[in-house]
Amino acid sequence: MKEEKKINEEDTKVQETLNKIKNRILVFSGKGGVGKSTIAVNIGLALSERQLKVGLLDIDIHGPNLAMMLGVDKKRLESTDDNRILPVTVSKNLSLISMSFLLQDTTTPVIWRGPLKMKIIQQFLGDVIWGNLDWLVIDSPPGTGDEPLSVAQLIPATGAIIVTTPQEVSLLDSGKAVNFARRLNLKIYGIVENMSVLNCPHCGKPISLFKEGGGERVAKELGVPFLGRIPIDPKIVELGDDGKPFILHYPESDAAKALNKIVDGIINNK
Repeated sequence: MKEEKKINEEDTKVQETLNKIKNRILVFSGKGGVGKSTIAVNIGLALSERQLKVGLLDIDIHGPNLAMMLGVDKKRLESTDDNRILPVTVSKNLSLISMSFLLQDTTTPVIWRGPLKMKIIQQFLGDVIWGNLDWLVIDSPPGTGDEPLSVAQLIPATGAIIVTTPQEVSLLDSGKAVNFARRLNLKIYGIVENMSVLNCPHCGKPISLFKEGGGERVAKELGVPFLGRIPIDPKIVELGDDGKPFILHYPESDAAKALNKIVDGIINNK
């Protein structure tokens, strides 16, 4: 009976949190290496720059990167007198929760099975004082495993963005991600094609390093929206490693404009 009561209390806390969040969006991919975390960070920032209250939830338990990409990796979580958790403030309108805030150092591995990961995600929802949010952007590890499944079970009415590259192997896995979202009744905002082209720094001509147009093609084949394509920009990598958000530092770049257009599409389809 005590265990049942505890479970009910945890479910109640999660529901109380969700009642204060207007929109929830899961950013995930069928495979790794497609720039999913970069997309999640910049979507969260772009939404917050529109004077919307945004929470970033990093549920990549084994490889949390958002704190470093936002330049807040040295911070630690604080708790209240009633043992609730305060998210880390990134800016006026943006806050973050990540497993990285709980690790002793950057080399500490998290060796957990599914039930433990489900538990920590539940705590990130029920025990964190997110406050009233317009958007909760959730960054998930690649694949269709425990973490995105936990989100679908814990957070109803969640929308999904699938990130891919134009490469055929990535497109194959993005199809699996779309079908995963459908089976779990996630609203599919659409597919984002990242690393679309590289504009040559010398001649200015586009170079299709990973082919081009595959994301739009697979979106049409699967009957889901195509949100847009983001070109390769070396500054995205440099600034991400330095904890300086790209979309804020280079707002006039082609990549930043593409990201903002994608965010406009998300807002218009909420």
